[in-house]
Amino acid sequence: MSRAPDPDGAARAVDVLVIGAGQAGLSTAYHLQRRGFAPWTAPPPDGGGTPGSYAVLDAEEGPGGAWRHRWRSLRMSTVNGISELPGLPTPDVDPCEPSSEFITRYFADYEDQLALAIVRPVRVARVEREDDDPRGRLRVVSSAGDWSARAVVNATGTWTKPFWPIYPGQDTFAGRQLHVADYVAAEELRDRHVAVVGGGISAVQLLDEISQVTTTSWFTRREPVWREAPFDARAGHDAVAMVEERVARGLPPQSVVSVTGLVWTPSLRRAAARGALDRRPMFTEIVPEGVRQADGTVLPTDVILWATGFRAALDHLAPLRLRGHGGGIRMDGTRVADEPRVHLVGYGPSSSTIGANRAGRAAVTQLVALLGGAGA
Repeated sequence: MSRAPDPDGAARAVDVLVIGAGQAGLSTAYHLQRRGFAPWTAPPPDGGGTPGSYAVLDAEEGPGGAWRHRWRSLRMSTVNGISELPGLPTPDVDPCEPSSEFITRYFADYEDQLALAIVRPVRVARVEREDDDPRGRLRVVSSAGDWSARAVVNATGTWTKPFWPIYPGQDTFAGRQLHVADYVAAEELRDRHVAVVGGGISAVQLLDEISQVTTTSWFTRREPVWREAPFDARAGHDAVAMVEERVARGLPPQSVVSVTGLVWTPSLRRAAARGALDRRPMFTEIVPEGVRQADGTVLPTDVILWATGFRAALDHLAPLRLRGHGGGIRMDGTRVADEPRVHLVGYGPSSSTIGANRAGRAAVTQLVALLGGAGA
């Protein structure tokens, strides 16, 4: 149930505030309601708030999270686990349907059927402590005014923070540069030579697509690891454990996909057969007419597509000073080790679709123990 923000100027009081309504945020909201937290409603004129309440602040205009912005050629046949939100039967999936359409519709139905307390569109500017009491409240400053919460679950994902590497000569390039986050369709790149940079699943999927309408070159720092079949449960467990170990030490997380490698699919086999997946070492600089390759030659290039991943969108948490000397945030499960009132879901080991569901449940379990249950 999408609610408009209340513009009365007073801080809205809730027990738990969730920031972000993608898969991790919706999973968290489901488990909060299941454990007795009531959806936030606008307070009566005499003030106060809903006892034992929660709300979800979402920056998007409607349901779907980051999937609202995915390119239309990304089909459900290549999306795993996204339709497994808790509490309702998994809907039938047409493998040929664009993921942006299916997931937007599915998330909207999920919000409505469970009457989740989604407030949108709301952009969070910062989260800060209201006082020095370690069990005090947190103030969330947003485009819809201030909120006061006993705990915050951050589920903002990564889509709004694409990572752009810096290379010598980058600002001299006469062609077009874009990130995966800006990509729309291969057709707009027709008849232009496209250099795709990156070693992940987005890079190879887009190489497959773009190479069907124009010429491409693929650049990565290192040779990707290819698998003949999807990784099994043991491999997935090991990959998640590696990421968990990093965040427990306060190091920036690596993506789970970067650990598991790339899986050969029939479409990628066809791309490899036409030479689209012939990997080149990373170029050394960018020049106006193209890129200088490792052997010193210049490859004429019209477009550079940076498939270089994303970083966790956590800038609004900066006032809490959560980052340590290792450059990351030291985690204990989903809980920030040094600030137990803040949980990060969809971060590090829970950044996969399946992991996001589990993280929502784990965060709520820990919050019930911290807060003493809904309305305590």
